[in-house]
Amino acid sequence: MAQSMSARDEPMIAIEHVSKSFGGVQAVNDCSFTIAKGAITGLIGPNGAGKTTLFNIIAGVFAPTSGRVAMEGTDITGKLPHELFARGLVRTFQIAQEYAEMTVLENLMVVPPGQTGESLFASCLSWGKVRGEERKVRARAEEVLGFLSLSHLTYEKAGNLSGGQKKLLELGRTMMTEAKVVLLDEIAAGVNRTLLVELAADIQRLNQERGYTFCVIEHDMDLIAKLCDPVIVMAEGAVLTTGTMEEIRRNKEVIEAYLGHGGSAGARARRKPKAPPGGATAP
Repeated sequence: MAQSMSARDEPMIAIEHVSKSFGGVQAVNDCSFTIAKGAITGLIGPNGAGKTTLFNIIAGVFAPTSGRVAMEGTDITGKLPHELFARGLVRTFQIAQEYAEMTVLENLMVVPPGQTGESLFASCLSWGKVRGEERKVRARAEEVLGFLSLSHLTYEKAGNLSGGQKKLLELGRTMMTEAKVVLLDEIAAGVNRTLLVELAADIQRLNQERGYTFCVIEHDMDLIAKLCDPVIVMAEGAVLTTGTMEEIRRNKEVIEAYLGHGGSAGARARRKPKAPPGGATAP
């Protein structure tokens, strides 16, 4: 019983003293936090805070200079993206990465790994098995399109979709895998408000109905407030604070980080000012 409780309480992702430097630039500096199973965790901070670099480390794009990343208690530091994908760790990008000349349906159908039809030899000798797998993958893709209200775009070329529809398609591709944790990088970028409401609702449904764990990088603080608890704030490559969005909006250190008043004079000069959480003025 104790072992079962321990497994249940194990964080989905644990970042432990992770640092990453590129030449003389320290992009991530001794960063530590956890992403709880079943949570939608927000990751915010000024431009240049190290958020996307940290995502790339978690997702296996970069190896950390030092530190450790674990998934469900297993060390995944330095694992390659395809290895992490097989473990159920998936990430999306600020700029959607669709196959522009393929249909929306085809973009979903190519996602599941290990399909028999990927081998020319197997395609010739196991035609019946390939067709059976294809029917199952197609049915799953059609179910995903229905879930995301994209069925009317099934045969549309993905390159013709709007920015918001491409973000929905990216979310749909995570649903074609056995995803456990999804890293969402600026999902609101280029998305109109109507589609953003739909996108947020789909994320909440995947979290509540299918148990997806999410970590979300986002500059839209209203979206973060709606979706995320807890919210982690990064500044200058390190974790500044963690709390609810209400607590974050009242935190003086966070306000200073966004307005550019914290840290050294050199750091302030390099930092691109952004509106603080809560709007154009300090919360």
